[in-house]
Amino acid sequence: MDPEKLQEYLDNFIDWAVSFAPKLLAAILILFVGFFIVKKLSLLIKKGLESAKLDREVSEFLSSLITNALKIVVILIAAGIIGVEMTALVGLLAAAGFAVGMALQGFLGNFASGLTILFFKPYRIDDWVKVSDHFGRVKSIQIFNTTLETPNDKTLVIPNGQVTDNIITNFSTKGNIRLELQVTMPYAESFPKVKSVIEEALSRSQYILSEPKAQIGIETYDSHNIVIAVRPYINPDDYWDATFEVYGQIKQAFSENDVKAAYSEGVELGPIGK
Repeated sequence: MDPEKLQEYLDNFIDWAVSFAPKLLAAILILFVGFFIVKKLSLLIKKGLESAKLDREVSEFLSSLITNALKIVVILIAAGIIGVEMTALVGLLAAAGFAVGMALQGFLGNFASGLTILFFKPYRIDDWVKVSDHFGRVKSIQIFNTTLETPNDKTLVIPNGQVTDNIITNFSTKGNIRLELQVTMPYAESFPKVKSVIEEALSRSQYILSEPKAQIGIETYDSHNIVIAVRPYINPDDYWDATFEVYGQIKQAFSENDVKAAYSEGVELGPIGK
């Protein structure tokens, strides 16, 4: 390559870099400062919506919507500083609108489902719900998803589209949920006796509700024992505490009343290595 041409290209690149660098730095600064301001504004907006006595679900939904809209505005301002023409950008977005809509149809569906949840209120924040076999307390309802906190402290983020496409069980509307526990008894034991022992154990628990009454019955016949279903009712907040306590109380009651355990025959036991 001709050295003069190479020098010319290098000089042009340097001129372009010198002229473009300040715009790029300004755009980065706008993004940094803009997102910081949006974060502060979102807190003020959230407090303002809460002081307006709106439902918690509505205030969080609107706060999330406004925050995302402000972020888009900041991005557009930064693009304008770099030199992207707004009219050209709008035209490009309009031309690509169909393709973008097809690509984002899942997001749009989740947004529409979020509006459905917001207005029809199948559940509220802090309600205990079961959605698509996932059980937990509703922590937040966002534009595109709902966040659940499970009894074992896991956080589930469920797209709103999946929420509205499934059966929603809201346990908080009645104020209680039913534990689904299982215990076993050998065939030689008397079921009325074992049922009475289990009822006594449930009466000792501080978490078991007296109404509705707990259900206790034979669920199935296993190869070595009888499986008994124990279905007491509790407050949703006591899910794991009640589960552990009830199992412990039943174990203690079995021991006190000499209820035998069923063991499979022909199993050889050995030591456990370190």
